[in-house]
Amino acid sequence: MSQKIRTKGAQALAEALKALKTMASATILNLQGCEIGDDGAQALAEALKTNSTLTTLNLYNNSIGDNGGVALAEALKTNSTLITLNLYNNSIGDNGGVALAEALKTNSTLSILKLQNNSIGDNGAIALSEALKTNSTLTTLNLYNNSIGDNGGVALAEALKTNSTLTSLSLESNSIRVNGGVALAEALKTNSTLTTLNLYNNSIGDNGGVALAEALKTNSTLTTLNLESNSIGVNGGVALAEALKTNSTLTTLDLWGNSIGDNGAQSLAEALKTNLTLTTLNLYNNSIGDNGGVALAEALKTNSTLTTLNLESNSIGVNGGVALAEALKTNSTLTTLDLWSNSIGDNGAQSLAEALKTNSTLTTLNLYNNSIGDNGGVALAEALKTNSTLTTLDLKSNSIGDNGGVALAEALKTNSTLITLDLYNNSIGDNRAQSLAEALKTNSTLTTLNLEGNLIGDNGAQSLAEALKTNSTLTTLNLEGNLIGDNGAQSLAEALKTNSTLTTLDLWDNSIGDNGAQSLAEALKTNSTLTTLNLENNSIRVNGGVALAEALKTNLTLTTLNLESNSITVNGGVTLAEALKTTSTLATLDLWGNLIGDNGAQSLAEVLKTNLTLTTLNLGCNSIGDNGGVALAEALKTNSTLTTLSLDSNSIRVNGGVALAEALKTNSILTTLNLENNSIRVNGGVALAEALKTNSTLTTLNLESNSIRVNGGVALAEALKTNSTLTTLNLGYNSIGENGGVALAETLKTNSTLSILKLQNNSIGDNGAIALSEALKTNSTLTTLNLYYNSIGDNGGVALAEALKTNSTLTTLDLESNSIGDNGGVALAEALKTNSTLITLDLYNNSIGDNRAQSLAEALKTNSTLTTLNLEGNLIGDNGAQSLAEALKTNSTLTTLNLEGNLIGDNGAQSLAEALKTNSTLTTLDLWDNSIGDNGAQSLAEALKTNSTLTTLNLENNSISVNGGVTLAEVLKTNSTLTTLNLGCNSIGDNGGVALAETLKTNSTLTTLNLQSNSISVNGGVALAEALKTNSTLTTLNLYNNSIGDNRGVALAEALKTNSTLTTLNLGYNSIGDNGGVALAEALKTNSTLTTLNLDSNSIWIKGLLAFSAAFKVNLTLTTLHLKENRTTGNIALVLLKSLESRKTLTILNLGYKSIEDDEALALCEALKATSSLITIDLQSNTIDDNGAQALAEALKANSTLTTLYLQNNSIGSNGVQALAEALKTNSTLTTLDFQNNSAGDNGAQALSEALKTNATLTTLDLWHNSIGSNGALALAEALKINLTLTTLYLQDNSIGDNGAMALSEALKTNTTLTTLDLWGNSIGDYGAQSLAEALKSNSTLTTLDLWRNSIGDNGALALAELLEINSTLTTLSLGYNSIGPKGAQGLYWVSQTTSCHILK
Repeated sequence: MSQKIRTKGAQALAEALKALKTMASATILNLQGCEIGDDGAQALAEALKTNSTLTTLNLYNNSIGDNGGVALAEALKTNSTLITLNLYNNSIGDNGGVALAEALKTNSTLSILKLQNNSIGDNGAIALSEALKTNSTLTTLNLYNNSIGDNGGVALAEALKTNSTLTSLSLESNSIRVNGGVALAEALKTNSTLTTLNLYNNSIGDNGGVALAEALKTNSTLTTLNLESNSIGVNGGVALAEALKTNSTLTTLDLWGNSIGDNGAQSLAEALKTNLTLTTLNLYNNSIGDNGGVALAEALKTNSTLTTLNLESNSIGVNGGVALAEALKTNSTLTTLDLWSNSIGDNGAQSLAEALKTNSTLTTLNLYNNSIGDNGGVALAEALKTNSTLTTLDLKSNSIGDNGGVALAEALKTNSTLITLDLYNNSIGDNRAQSLAEALKTNSTLTTLNLEGNLIGDNGAQSLAEALKTNSTLTTLNLEGNLIGDNGAQSLAEALKTNSTLTTLDLWDNSIGDNGAQSLAEALKTNSTLTTLNLENNSIRVNGGVALAEALKTNLTLTTLNLESNSITVNGGVTLAEALKTTSTLATLDLWGNLIGDNGAQSLAEVLKTNLTLTTLNLGCNSIGDNGGVALAEALKTNSTLTTLSLDSNSIRVNGGVALAEALKTNSILTTLNLENNSIRVNGGVALAEALKTNSTLTTLNLESNSIRVNGGVALAEALKTNSTLTTLNLGYNSIGENGGVALAETLKTNSTLSILKLQNNSIGDNGAIALSEALKTNSTLTTLNLYYNSIGDNGGVALAEALKTNSTLTTLDLESNSIGDNGGVALAEALKTNSTLITLDLYNNSIGDNRAQSLAEALKTNSTLTTLNLEGNLIGDNGAQSLAEALKTNSTLTTLNLEGNLIGDNGAQSLAEALKTNSTLTTLDLWDNSIGDNGAQSLAEALKTNSTLTTLNLENNSISVNGGVTLAEVLKTNSTLTTLNLGCNSIGDNGGVALAETLKTNSTLTTLNLQSNSISVNGGVALAEALKTNSTLTTLNLYNNSIGDNRGVALAEALKTNSTLTTLNLGYNSIGDNGGVALAEALKTNSTLTTLNLDSNSIWIKGLLAFSAAFKVNLTLTTLHLKENRTTGNIALVLLKSLESRKTLTILNLGYKSIEDDEALALCEALKATSSLITIDLQSNTIDDNGAQALAEALKANSTLTTLYLQNNSIGSNGVQALAEALKTNSTLTTLDFQNNSAGDNGAQALSEALKTNATLTTLDLWHNSIGSNGALALAEALKINLTLTTLYLQDNSIGDNGAMALSEALKTNTTLTTLDLWGNSIGDYGAQSLAEALKSNSTLTTLDLWRNSIGDNGALALAELLEINSTLTTLSLGYNSIGPKGAQGLYWVSQTTSCHILK
């Protein structure tokens, strides 16, 4: 009999013990996630000593430490029935491990022991190894993600030589290096029982791989070998292949994330021709190109055992794709082929399609991100009509458009095997969605359909909804990012009333408002299958929130509801809380960014006291203050289900922080608490620290940006000495200083659970870094350490380097923006020579220089683990680049090298190019903003002829001209791996443009090409246009700031009529006139892929805008159009806007500098009322006055999508502002209103203030240069006392004076949301500054205060200096151009030495 305990903590333990005593036949006890802790484990252990029936005990995720582990071990010495013990994800260290090992010496029943994700180190592993030498029952031992290292690995290997029962050994993520790998290999030569060995994510390298290969030649039992992410290169790959020729037992070989390259793949292919046992081969991310792909394909023609081949994230192009397709025609065993993120293109897809017509074994084909267009899509669809085995087809992120979409839909009508079809990001559109919907009406096999990011709109949604009414198989429908509005949502809701199969509906990032939400809510009342509904980032307000809450009261199936980034506000939050009182299914509720405030939080807190289902609650960015925080804390004291609570970006201060801490002392369920960007300050930090001393469940605590300072940091450090559950702690931006850093370092010497520590921007300095370094020498759990922007110099760098020599767990070290110079750089380099765990090192913006780069390069020659090295913004010149290049010739692990913003010229580039000819791992090389000319570019081009791994090359802002551009273009004709080439801000000219265009005609991998500011004119533009007619891979083309001209604009437009892949085209600043504009608009009528078109700063006039207006009536894909600074008049701009009334896709429209006047603005009102997609409109620098503003205001009352409105530099006065303010009282979507350089005056400011008292969405208000005086400031201040949403207020260049500043100061004492206040140029003197300083002593949210160009003297400066000694949230204070004398300057100087605030003087 099995018993599953569903309660938590003490109650769970009581139930478990009762079950053991009263249920005589109980054989399985499941306490997973019950958080019983050490005390519970000890009680259970006592029961196990006498229990004689239990065979399986599951204690996964129970916060059990060494004490509990020791007690359970003691019980195992006498218990004679238990055969499975699961202790996964607890906090058992070496002591517990040693005790369990001792028990295994005498226990005679246990066969499965799961210890993954504990904190067992070398000592524990050595003890377990000793036990395995005599134990005769254990068959499975899982030690995944402990810290056993090489010593533990060697000891376990020794045990395997004599042990005769263990069949499965998992050692993933354990910092085992070459010695451990070689020892395990030696053991396999004689061991005759082990069938599964998992070494995922260690660092055995080529030597370890070769040793294991040698063992496989004689071993006759191992069937599964996992060597994922082990830094195995070509030699290891070749050796393993050689072993496979004679080995006759291995069925699964996983080499994911190594670097075997083409040579390794070719060797494995040769082995597959004769090997008769291997069924699964994983070669994901191994730098395999066409040669390797072709070789593997040849092997598949004769191999008769392989069923799964994973070639994800390699560089296989058309040739490899065609070869694999040819193999599939005769191969009769392969069931899964994964080609995710290669570059097979249309030709490869067509060949695979042809193969699918006759192949009768393949069930899964993954072609995600392969540059497949319509032709490939049509071919695959044709194959689906006759293929009878394929069940899963993944076509994500290709460029399948209208024809391909229609063809796939047609195929679904007759295909009877496909169950999963993924068409994410493929430009399907409304029409193709309708075709797919038609197919769904008759298709009886498809269960999952992903149409995310396809611009299908309301019409497409309505068609799909109609299909759902009769379809009886679809369970998951993903419609994320599809411009679906209320009409589409209402149709889908109607379908849900009768549909009885759909369980997941994803509508994230659409334009659904209250009406759509209300319809969906109505459907939920009767629907009995939907479990997950995602409505994140729509336009749902209070009414929609209330309706959904009402539905939850009766719905019996929904478990996950995501309403993130809507505007349900307080009432919505309160009604959802009410619903939670009765709902019995909802486990996850996401309300991030909904402004529910304290009242909403209090209501939810009240419910949490009795709710028994909710496990995850996200209340981030909701204007929750102390009252809400205290209420939630009170709820946590009795709640028994919530494991994750996110309260980031609220206004919780000390009281809330202290209350939450108090709750953690008794709460035994919560594992994750996110308080980032609040203001709990020192007292809150100290209180949380006290709670951590007794809390036994919390694993993740995020306190970033909370001003906990030194005392809070020290207190948390003290707590971590005894806490045994916390694994992740984020203390970034908290000013913990040197003392806090030292205290945390002391803690790390004994703490055995923390794996991630983030200390960014804390001013810990050299002493803090030195202390942390000392701790790293003995710490065996920390994997990630973030020390970004901490004033660490050479001494700190040297100390950290010394620690890296012996530390065996750290994988990520971020030292960005410190002051590590020559000595630190050399020391870190020396450490990399022996360190075997670090995979990411970030040294951005230090002072590395050539000498230190040479040292790092020397280290890279022998280092075998580092994959990412960021050296951006240092002072590396040609010598440093040459040294790094030399290292790349032999290094076999580095995949990303960032050398942006250094001093590298042609010589350095030539050296790097030479290295690329032989390097087989680097995928990204960033050389932006150096001094590389044609010679360097030509050398890099030469390297690209043979290099088969580089996918991204950034050469922006160098000195490359025609010759360099032409040479790069020539090589791209044959290169089959590069997907992104950035040549922006060079001078390749027309000839370079023509050459690249010629390349695009045949190149089948490039997806992004940046040619901005390159002096390309007529010939280059025409050539690029011609190329786009046939190119089927390019998605982004940036031609900003060239000289394309009208005729070339026409040529590009002609190309857009047939091109089916381009999604982004930037033609800003190119002298395109009406002819070009008309042609581009005409092209938009038939083009179905372009989503973004930038035509800023051209010369498009009346005809062009009229043409765009006509195009909008039929185009269904364009979402962003930039027309700023053209020649168009207001009247014609209006015509364009009127066309938006039926427009369903355009979201961003820039009409700045269009001479729009009142008449046009009046009519604009009608257009905005009707459009249901526009979220941003830019009307800056027109001639709109009060009448136009009043019309816009009227539009805002009805519009439900606009979030951003730019009105700067118009002629709007107080009457216009008053009208806009009136609109803001009811509008619930606008978040940004830019009103700078108009004439609002005091009356306008007063009207806006009145609106701010009730408006619940506006976050940014810009009133720069608006003739506002003290009265206006007084009114705004009054509003700020009650407004809960405004975060940014710009009042620059007005005349508010001291009185206005004093009024605003008073408001800041109680305001909890404003983070930026700009008072530049406002005639504020000492009195105003003193008032602001006094206010900021208690304010805990303002981070930026701009007082530039006022009249502040010494007294004001000294008051502000005194403030900075107390305030811990202000990060930027601007005081330039005031009247501050030596006394005030000295006061500011001294405080600047101890504060984290950046004072701009």
